[in-house]
Amino acid sequence: MINIVEIAKSIQEKIKELEKERGFIGKLAQEKAQTIAEYERKIAITIISLKNGMEIELGGQKVKSPPVTVIEKIAKGVCYEEKIAAELADAKYKAHIVKMDCLQAEMNGLQSINRHLAHEA
Repeated sequence: MINIVEIAKSIQEKIKELEKERGFIGKLAQEKAQTIAEYERKIAITIISLKNGMEIELGGQKVKSPPVTVIEKIAKGVCYEEKIAAELADAKYKAHIVKMDCLQAEMNGLQSINRHLAHEA
């Protein structure tokens, strides 16, 4: 049978986990921001390069002075790796928020059990 001491210990463990995870979320937020900024920077450089007549290779094809209407699409294709990194950083950040929400829900459940056991005592 579960006792109030075990529940209190479990609550303390969840609090420690949440504190640790809160510290880590800042690192993930920074990583997300940096990867998005790097993607945007690379897009801008690629667009400028294409507008200035620089030849760029994409998928084995050389592109030079494309029509203005397709420059942004070409730049996005050139910068696909940076886009992947930005998407992965965003997914890691969002997954971590869900993990923290789960820890909070577990702690809330333990606190409810604790209150119930305290009233029975």
